[in-house]
Amino acid sequence: MPAPQLYIIEYTLHDEARSFIIRSERMDNTEAWHWASCDAGVGIIPKFGREKIKKVSRPMAERYGVTGVSWRLSGSKPAPAQGERKPDHAAG
Repeated sequence: MPAPQLYIIEYTLHDEARSFIIRSERMDNTEAWHWASCDAGVGIIPKFGREKIKKVSRPMAERYGVTGVSWRLSGSKPAPAQGERKPDHAAG
């Protein structure tokens, strides 16, 4: 069983940027959309770690105004936004 790690989840709720940190054993896009929905007040947070709940899907989250969900391992650099250039380190 993998050890829990810290993940940063970033999303937009009604055009307002939000982010939070969560400890989880695994993370993927489905999990990130569900937890972003929970942070936005749409999803249900399980009371016990092993409790099975219905996860909020991306289409359902988008109906409530959650968009642009992304996630990364804490300590890693965020991906550049679309249209943003990476700094040119070769210039000197």
